Parts: sequence; C-alpha cells; structure tokens
Amino acid sequence: MTEKIGVLGKKASQRTDVERVVVTPLPTVYGEFRAFGYLDHERGDEQVALVHGDPGAEGVLTRLHSECLTGDAFGSRHCECGDQLASALAAVAAAGSGIVVYLRGHEGRGIGLLAKLRAMALQAEGLDTVEANLALGLPVDARDYGVAARILEDLGVRSVRLMSNNPRKREALVRHGIQVAEQVPLLIPPCESNITYLRTKRERMDHVLPHLDAVAHLS
Repeated sequence: MTEKIGVLGKKASQRTDVERVVVTPLPTVYGEFRAFGYLDHERGDEQVALVHGDPGAEGVLTRLHSECLTGDAFGSRHCECGDQLASALAAVAAAGSGIVVYLRGHEGRGIGLLAKLRAMALQAEGLDTVEANLALGLPVDARDYGVAARILEDLGVRSVRLMSNNPRKREALVRHGIQVAEQVPLLIPPCESNITYLRTKRERMDHVLPHLDAVAHLS
C-alpha cells in the first residue's frame, strides 16, 4: 500500500491489506461528503468511508455501519438498519464533520445475504434471530471490524465518538488500536415488525436499547 495522507494531512500507517483506491466528492440528501474507496486485499471486499467536513484525529463522530441490503436499500422493517444509516449520515452532517464507514461483507452479521434470508424465514416461523442462525449451523455474529480500524487509521483518526448501541463494536475498535472516547446511542423507534428482533438484540446480544421499555404494548 502506498503512503497515504490522512484527513488532517498526517501520514497514515503503511498497510498492505487495505488500500485506498479513490477519493471523490459525493453530494447526498444529507449534505456534501467525500467517498473514500478502499480495497480489502485479504477478503476481496470493496469498502467505502463517507467523510463530511474535516473530522480531525480525536473524538471523531463515527458510525461503523454493517451492510444490510434489505434494510438499507429496500426499507425493510424487519430491522432498524436503514433508519440507523440515515440517522448516522444526518447526524454527521448536522455536527459539521464525521465519518460513516460502510462495511460490506457484513450482511446478516457476517453470514451473507442468502443465509440471512433463510434465517429471516426461520424467524417468521417463531425462532429469534440468535436461534435462527444457530439452527442453520452459523455463528450468531461473524463480523470483523479490523478493516474498519485500518480505514480509520488511513484517515488519520486516533479516537472516535462511536454511534452504536453494540458494546462489541467498541471493544473491537479498541482491540484494533482505535480509542473510543464516547459511545453515542443511535436509537430508532421500534415498530411491530422489529420489536421482537430488537428485544432479542438487547436480551441476548447485550445491545443497549433502553427505549424499548417505553413500548411494552408492542407484540
């Protein structure tokens, strides 16, 4: 990987596994971003980080967003992923700076699109999201955040304010050398279609979702 200059003009560490390939302006409905395109040579995935303003190196408002075709593109109400992505982009734009790293290869918490659809079919029959993955002989969560940490390093970021309800994301970033100054809740109002899924994430996967207590009436 050739030597790169981070957002602040600081040299990022030389790495051979994740390569910055392109940077281009990307106007969006949320505001003006720059799209940093990366190639993960180890996994073969193409990754992108959307950067707004000059985030700096410390305490950067950051979202690590796992790819979710059904939620992000199709507006599925089975999960809150699409709303979380929109909220994160809007929050970064409102703050004046920040980063959204969109992580491809994370579909279905890392099991892939078709396996995720099979798991959803099992959930429709009564299993929860954890039980469905296990019934398919698949891990509950197979995601790895090493590539996200290396992208942040390339952008000159040392610490983040992480928009996430998942404590494992925080732990993973710290393990990979990115400090987490604060974990910022990203709470989306639940609906009847996703309340069971969200409760399972809170009860069985340790997601911090205190707003679910106010919607006991949902089935």
